[in-house]
Amino acid sequence: MTQLEESSYHKISLKKVHSATNNLSADNFIGQGIAGKVYKGILSDGQHIAVKHLINDGHMETFVREVTSLAHVKHPNLVALLGHCDGEDECFLVYELCHNGNLSEWLFGKDKILTWIQRLEISIDCARGLWFLHTYPEGCIVHRDIKPTNILICTNFLAKLSDFGLSKVISVGHSYVSSEVRGTFGYVDPEYQNNRHVNSSTDVYSFGMVLLQILSGQRVINMDLTRPMPLSKLAKNLRKGGHVTEFADPKLNGEYSVEAFGLVFKLALSCTAPKQQRPSMEQVVAALEKSLHISKK
Repeated sequence: MTQLEESSYHKISLKKVHSATNNLSADNFIGQGIAGKVYKGILSDGQHIAVKHLINDGHMETFVREVTSLAHVKHPNLVALLGHCDGEDECFLVYELCHNGNLSEWLFGKDKILTWIQRLEISIDCARGLWFLHTYPEGCIVHRDIKPTNILICTNFLAKLSDFGLSKVISVGHSYVSSEVRGTFGYVDPEYQNNRHVNSSTDVYSFGMVLLQILSGQRVINMDLTRPMPLSKLAKNLRKGGHVTEFADPKLNGEYSVEAFGLVFKLALSCTAPKQQRPSMEQVVAALEKSLHISKK
């Protein structure tokens, strides 16, 4: 851990972690990440935190990667890493707490509803976070696991990207890095699966899949059909023979701009198109901001 500047994070004592989370009480359990359980807690100064508990069973690489890639990378749309605590056979990552849970809970929870404007603003927040990562001066940071559960919602409905355990940094002057295929089923770029090349377009594909879910309120693969179909294929089929508003989440209750919906639908399909046809995250942000402007007229 010596390669990090001490000023970029704070080492937190094991005692403080246990005190904040009431000894990792089940009442404070809020989720399960790739590499460990997550608990909410409150520090002695009143700050609300999320604590990721990692057991030393092969996931220490994830721990080091998250600390090294996040400790000095700050942006309003990235969950802030506040500190860490490491022991011999376990370690903890301490983050700011986002009180409104994750995007998956809002899209698929029966008693939760996001308005059209909220969906657009959340999309813009995520896109800005990714644009920042992809254009980071010290090298393009590829998240590699963009999905609704990794998009956290703050009290004011500001969205932030979380869980950098799979992230890869591409050195300046290089267009990709080769890596084993990692990520979440349904969100992984098919081209990355084939050639094992990690680059920014890998995240663009995953973001496109999330956009399709934000539009439709559907799971990434519809298992209710006789033959399960990926959401991107469902969208492409609809584009050929129907009206895009058939794709709209029933929870929206028709309360959205049809023009803006069509623009975002088209954008999502371009993100999931073959790599050469995908937009950059800068272009994605511009298209989403245009859709928001149209929706607010």
